[in-house]
Amino acid sequence: MTPAAGPPAVAPLAPRSWSPLIIASEYCKGCDLCVAACPKGVLVLDGTAVNRLGYHPVRLTDPAGCTSCAFCARVCPDAVFIVLAAPKGALRR
Repeated sequence: MTPAAGPPAVAPLAPRSWSPLIIASEYCKGCDLCVAACPKGVLVLDGTAVNRLGYHPVRLTDPAGCTSCAFCARVCPDAVFIVLAAPKGALRR
């Protein structure tokens, strides 16, 4: 009988970049209301992409500049935003 092996070695997870917004880009109709409502100016319509509806979707340009104010989510007629609070201990601008 062979001795029981210890638990398998687990590689540490690579740190993931955190983002204050989850954007369902495939449902965005490119109305530009969120871009106009963003007080920090960190949202733009992505002119390099076209979603499945045929529109240029919104894109977050600077996650660190977003304050999670949720103005974008409040004005979006298609509810494409999920706004997250910053993790505890995260530095904000």
